[in-house]
Amino acid sequence: MAINRRVLLASVGAAGASTLSPLCALAAALPKPPVATVRPVTETHFGVTLTDPYRWMEDPKDPEWTSYLTGQNGYARALLARIPGREQLAGKISAVSGALDVISQAQAAGPYLFVQRRPIGANTFKLYVREGAAGAERLLVDPDALATADTHYSLDYWSPSPDGSLVAYGTSAAGSENSVLRFLDTPTGKVFPEALDRAQFGPPSWSPDGRGVFINRLKEGTKHGDPDHYLDSICWYHAVGSDPAGDVKVFAKGLDPNVPIEDISFPIVQAQAGCDVVLGVVVRGVQNEFDLYASPLAAATAGKPQWRKVCDAADQVTGAAVVGANDLYLLTHKDAPRFRVVKTSAANGTFDHAPPVVPEGEGVAKGLSGARDGLYVQTLEGGVSGLYRLARDGAKLAMRLPFQGTISFVSTDPLADGCWFQLEGWVSPPVICRGAPDGTVTVTDVEPKPAIDVSRYASQEVRVKARDGVMVPLSIVYAKDLKRDGQAPLILVAYGAYGIDLDAGFVARALPWLDLGGVYAVAHVRGGGELGEAWHIAGQKLTKPNTWRDAEDCAQYLIAQHWTSPGKLAVEGGSAGGITVGRFLTERPDLLRVAVSQVGVSNATRAEFSENGPDNVPEFGTIKDPDGFKGLLEMDAYQHVKAGARYPAVLLTTGVQDPRVAPWEAGKMAARLQASSSSGRPVILRVETDAGHGIGSTRKQRDDETADTYAFILWQTGDPRFQPPAAAG
Repeated sequence: MAINRRVLLASVGAAGASTLSPLCALAAALPKPPVATVRPVTETHFGVTLTDPYRWMEDPKDPEWTSYLTGQNGYARALLARIPGREQLAGKISAVSGALDVISQAQAAGPYLFVQRRPIGANTFKLYVREGAAGAERLLVDPDALATADTHYSLDYWSPSPDGSLVAYGTSAAGSENSVLRFLDTPTGKVFPEALDRAQFGPPSWSPDGRGVFINRLKEGTKHGDPDHYLDSICWYHAVGSDPAGDVKVFAKGLDPNVPIEDISFPIVQAQAGCDVVLGVVVRGVQNEFDLYASPLAAATAGKPQWRKVCDAADQVTGAAVVGANDLYLLTHKDAPRFRVVKTSAANGTFDHAPPVVPEGEGVAKGLSGARDGLYVQTLEGGVSGLYRLARDGAKLAMRLPFQGTISFVSTDPLADGCWFQLEGWVSPPVICRGAPDGTVTVTDVEPKPAIDVSRYASQEVRVKARDGVMVPLSIVYAKDLKRDGQAPLILVAYGAYGIDLDAGFVARALPWLDLGGVYAVAHVRGGGELGEAWHIAGQKLTKPNTWRDAEDCAQYLIAQHWTSPGKLAVEGGSAGGITVGRFLTERPDLLRVAVSQVGVSNATRAEFSENGPDNVPEFGTIKDPDGFKGLLEMDAYQHVKAGARYPAVLLTTGVQDPRVAPWEAGKMAARLQASSSSGRPVILRVETDAGHGIGSTRKQRDDETADTYAFILWQTGDPRFQPPAAAG
């Protein structure tokens, strides 16, 4: 079993003259967006008084909410559809994304290789199986078969039994992530009759005998939008083919007085073939560090687990893997910001008696995966991934990668030698590789080479000195014939939260952007995990301003180095990256022409009261204590919007089914910016009704949103191919 926290819970320079700019002619020609009703709510926290003019939007039952959201979306869609060049650009983006046969995961089990892929031209990911790497593929799970006229379905997760004969998989509607767990027989494809709802946090873990799974389920009666939606979930053992009503409760709050589990925690149980011990993982909301317990397998499946503590969050363990019957490896950043690996016994070991087997190195250790021949350790150094095997005798063997890039995933079979992994780069399409025990790596044909010429594109990695002297990694992707004269439109992507890396992934949809003369840059700001845990902590809670100020400093570097200019610069971020975009926007509007916040956190002081809010307290803090409130207020872009300020053009997006960032955050931010900005530049809110946070969105939905985003930026940055007739003259 391998446990990785990221896998367990896996986003104007001159703002224009005071009179209406020609670039805004298109917006002026359309009906205005709906004006939100102002109903101020005033609160005081620790001596600071805040006024919230649009608090009513937090109630989805408010009679004005649906009409407001619908009106905003109608205005946004009409505006975007009328941008000249948008449709042609959309066609190019669709052609590029449709030409890719995309694989997001591969896993061997028994004689089978399971592959999650989105075939060329397909809209959604599907699950396929082949007997051996060279076998013919057969479709097992197609979420499109569940779709209706108005609602698409997505494949959320899957897991084969130890011998591969059965598969557990979860699907959900409209990007909601509200998974229903089902089972099928691999040889025949027959689906079993039972269905387990509220199974959002998969994939489940199979018992070694392949007869049942351990699965976390949300509490009964909960529904999307409830502030306590994710609280008090329970891990059950379900025997395949049985009535779920008879499932056995294994790991939950209050079940064992010696195992403290808070209401925001997700109790998860991991089992592995060849090991008669299960691991109980207490995932405390979005916190990377978890508590870990062990119990005899037989006791757990009987519903009478005998939990023994292996480590707790204070030991700063973020990953674990078992090799063989009893070797338990732990990945920790305790006294090692770039992480080290320690080893103990699954049956009776503890962190306190776990000697180091891999000391902290120059690179960052990112993940562990156990195979029969040893432990496979993924690393990251200078933006480049590495992979090595730690043999049972402690010998270390580096895998010889075919090119420098990012390893997207590593998968192993605990009953077999070697590993499978995916390797890609900013301008290098992904390949599926097979790593052998002797360190050799074979590029397989599991992921076919796309019919896309990438020879005309390039990327480079630089370090930018931030205002406090810290060197911030920055990735820049561009066409080789680009002129460095400061006239290129540039999209600067930034995130910076949870210790998550913005790794070098193949930017297929950005290729048409590069063809139009644009630059695509990624700022690896503090709050992410690119340089280890210290980098994460340096952009969290009270240090969070480093996150958006790193992005600002990277923007100024790009301007100084003539990659772009303030009138050509756009900043983009999604989800928690909405904090970065929102505070960049409100702190340095003079440095930007466009801001794009995709399903972004905009109202941090209120996010705690949304359905996903309590789980995020470990990362962002709580308004219930002075420091927590201070940090959240500084992150809150909504509360930093100033009346009469000259803001750049802004594109906000949300999904009606979003379970992670409530739609009202984008709704409130749009209303406040529209009421406050004096620049005359458009502020629009684009809404997806058949989508959520973007996880599970279809290829077409992603293509359309990308086309809208690029067209909006090109319009606002003055590209003549994207100007309305009034501006073209």
